[in-house]
Amino acid sequence: MRQHATPCQFNTSASWVILNPIERSIKAKIEKIGIPLKDWDISINYGIKTGYNDAFIIDEAIRENILANCADGEERKRTDEIIRPILRGRDIKRYSYEWAHLYIIATFPALHINIEKYPAVKRHLLSFGMGRIEQTGKTHTINGEKINARKKTGNKWFETQDQIGYWDDFSKPKIVWGNLALSAQFAAAPEGMFVNAPCPMIVPFNGYLLAVLNSKLGDWYIRQLGVTRNGGYFEYKPMFVEKLPVPLIDPKQQAVFASMSASSTKANQHAIDKMVFGLFNLSQEEVDVVSNCTPGR
Repeated sequence: MRQHATPCQFNTSASWVILNPIERSIKAKIEKIGIPLKDWDISINYGIKTGYNDAFIIDEAIRENILANCADGEERKRTDEIIRPILRGRDIKRYSYEWAHLYIIATFPALHINIEKYPAVKRHLLSFGMGRIEQTGKTHTINGEKINARKKTGNKWFETQDQIGYWDDFSKPKIVWGNLALSAQFAAAPEGMFVNAPCPMIVPFNGYLLAVLNSKLGDWYIRQLGVTRNGGYFEYKPMFVEKLPVPLIDPKQQAVFASMSASSTKANQHAIDKMVFGLFNLSQEEVDVVSNCTPGR
């Protein structure tokens, strides 16, 4: 331990980060040149927490069954508008996603939905039993089986657990990512595509930010802020991601990054890594340090 000791200063209120001298040099360069994402004109929020995914997240067959059971065209149209496509963390990859053809019944409290205007949705949700759906936090015994209701909230029984006051952000293009991954896996999601908690999202979409987030250096910095779990998995919480400093470059330069991230070939990903290293003026030794400790790449 004495051989590998490194002097550190803990003289600020910031979280402690133990790094060797060259790692401290890299971190200092990033923080000097970049602006933390939380200070960019963007919103970072979590995806949707329903409290009971079995009822609220449905597949194609259930969606079609609900729509087929609508009384008329007006109800069908209204119902179709609140059943939206959704991504889970496991669906999101670096620069891409694989939609599993799942949907969410988007009865957000912030929308103030009148469930009586959606009889087919009401019947679907009630088929799981009020004991499971209600938001009281109570435990019921039904036919000898203990059933836990969703946690206690002020929301109505048919509404999602979270308010989702930012629901209109889902109608915009966005950057999304899985909460737990071996390495950075940020992707572009189109307007109208929802994401399930604990997946976070950044709105509005920015191809330049997507490139930096997926870069080796961006990933290296974020991973210095938290603890890696067993198996090398890291929790990419917004509280870590929002601290990533990104240089504010001119629109033409940003467009180059955006174009390359839109066509995310291996060659383009390698080129983006080199360009990001250049933005922060890293030496070859510093580049080698980051490249040698970037997992899953």
